[in-house]
Amino acid sequence: MSLTVYRKAHFNAAHRLFKEGWSDEKNLAVFGKCSNPNYHGHNYELEVGLTGTIDPETGFLIDLKLLKDIIKEEVEDAFDHKNLNLEVAEFKSLNPTVENIAIVIWKKLRKRLESHYEIEVKLYETPRNFVVYNG
Repeated sequence: MSLTVYRKAHFNAAHRLFKEGWSDEKNLAVFGKCSNPNYHGHNYELEVGLTGTIDPETGFLIDLKLLKDIIKEEVEDAFDHKNLNLEVAEFKSLNPTVENIAIVIWKKLRKRLESHYEIEVKLYETPRNFVVYNG
C-alpha cells in the first residue's frame, strides 16, 4: 500500500529577481517590483510530501522526526533569514524564483532521502502564489 506523508516548515528569506546583463529598466519590466535592487523578502511556507510504502514492522512510511531534522538542516538552516542571492551558494548564478527555490530544495532533500521515496515539494511564496515540484 502506497501513501504520502507531509511535513510543513517555514523560512523567511530576502531575494532579488533579476538577470545580470539586463538594465534595471528591463529587469523591472520582466520581474516587476521583485527586481528591486535593494531586495525584498517573503515568509515562505514549505510542505514536503514523501510517497512510498509503509514499513510493516514500524507502521511508518518514515520517522517524521528524521524528516523534520533533514528539512531543518537542508532548508531552514540554509535559507532562513538569509539573502538568497548573496548568502546561498545555489543562487549565486541561479535566479531565486519560487520555481528555482523549490527545485533546489527538492535536490537537497533527494540527496538525503532513500531513493524509494517519491518527493514532492510545495513551496508557498505568498498565501496565493505557490509551486509544486515532483522531480
